[in-house]
Amino acid sequence: MKIVILDGYTENPGDLSWQGLETLGKLTVYDRTSLTDRSEVISRIRDAEIVFTNKTPIDRESINSSPNLKYIGVLATGYNIVDVGAARERGIPVCNIPTYGTAAVGQFAIGLLLEICHHIGHHSKAVNDGRWESCPDWCFWDYPLIELAEKAMGIIGFGRIGQTTGRIARALGMDVIAFDEQKTESGEKIARYVSLDELLAESDVVVLHCPLFPSTQGIVNKDSIAKMKDGVIIINNSRGPLVVEQDLADALNNGKVYAAGLDVVSSEPIKGDNPLLSAKNCIITPHISWAPKESRQRLMNIAVENLKSFLGGQPVNVVNGVE
Repeated sequence: MKIVILDGYTENPGDLSWQGLETLGKLTVYDRTSLTDRSEVISRIRDAEIVFTNKTPIDRESINSSPNLKYIGVLATGYNIVDVGAARERGIPVCNIPTYGTAAVGQFAIGLLLEICHHIGHHSKAVNDGRWESCPDWCFWDYPLIELAEKAMGIIGFGRIGQTTGRIARALGMDVIAFDEQKTESGEKIARYVSLDELLAESDVVVLHCPLFPSTQGIVNKDSIAKMKDGVIIINNSRGPLVVEQDLADALNNGKVYAAGLDVVSSEPIKGDNPLLSAKNCIITPHISWAPKESRQRLMNIAVENLKSFLGGQPVNVVNGVE
């Protein structure tokens, strides 16, 4: 059985092992495959029975040009890069990895918030640059330092990741409120559920942990920002298109939003003309919330188990209805 991984480097830049998949077939790992050259995708998967991808698109033509293809595994949670309809027509299950990064993504959301509150990286560099040594005072700080205790965190999207972030926020002494269409018993133990407008009005920190649906695309925009407190902090390490980026940049520059911490943007990798690159008090990281080694190992393990389940005739984590 021929197994092909189209873009293995992001998941495994060398600190993990592919052994789990190597035991299941003849494995070929490409570090990268063109995101735009369909012919390269087709040439690499044409003879494969099993294909894994992270962000390399597998479209209808690629699927239909691969007569031996039996299974498509996505090395991520999002699967919009695969034409799931074309795969369904061929009876090919598409399987994703739904829960590997919950702890890591919640931790990273809080990390972005703490960096905004203390600018630790900036002040560490200032010390190394000699500014503390030459300081006439006992200490110094270049930004307002923010204590989070007793402030309100509003989390939009209160599933597994949202609840993880909420638990950490409560440990910091924050009051946690949440908006989600589905209320859960576990969520009610962590947060007070409110309407979206109530959340926007009451929150000192707004955190996005909702999936990208038509109903949530652009949920942070000039109108929703206008409903927020002056000086609000916004955190997004969920999906970039949840934010209308020009509207957020304008709000940062005019001071309505004090700061933003973002691990995602609308088009990735980020484009040089993204207005948030020049916005005030905006921290942007390169979509790495999911990437601790522990999280990537969990992803690897689940990918292997997904394939084993398929080979055993009982596929799991199927996103296109093919059983």
